[in-house]
Amino acid sequence: MTDERIAKLHALLSAYAERQAAAKPAPRAGDSTAERKRRACADLLRTVVRPVLERFMEELKKAGHDASTRDHTDRDDAYPSVALSFTPRSLVAAKSPESVLASALMFKYDPRRGIVVQRDVKLSPAKGRVAPASGDRTGTIGVDAVSTEWVATKALSFVEDVLKAN
Repeated sequence: MTDERIAKLHALLSAYAERQAAAKPAPRAGDSTAERKRRACADLLRTVVRPVLERFMEELKKAGHDASTRDHTDRDDAYPSVALSFTPRSLVAAKSPESVLASALMFKYDPRRGIVVQRDVKLSPAKGRVAPASGDRTGTIGVDAVSTEWVATKALSFVEDVLKAN
């Protein structure tokens, strides 16, 4: 890319950022209780849940698997969530990349239930089975009861189930 195109890209991005900042409504002095709870949950997901999932991601990558985390705690248009995606690698996968599918473990805020844990374990089609989505809820806990141990237990159970399915 030329310097001229990079400069044009920077100008476009700056103009967009300025428009977004101008369009964003000013925060209200009396935020609702629901909004305060949503923000508190986002902080909890960011500071307690995400570090555990990132540690799992690092260990999975060290073992040669594909893993990533997603953090949607700063979005205003949705409830906060954090997720771990995991695709196990095998000898079969080296020959045919489509033989193993990505599975996901999500921790989401639900204003009525607290933190909801949902997982989507994809079965390997290489094992001669149809690979339906097997998404299910693995637990719900109050926001104030979330701990690193609880998150680690849910993540370890998820990894075990993905490895068994593949």
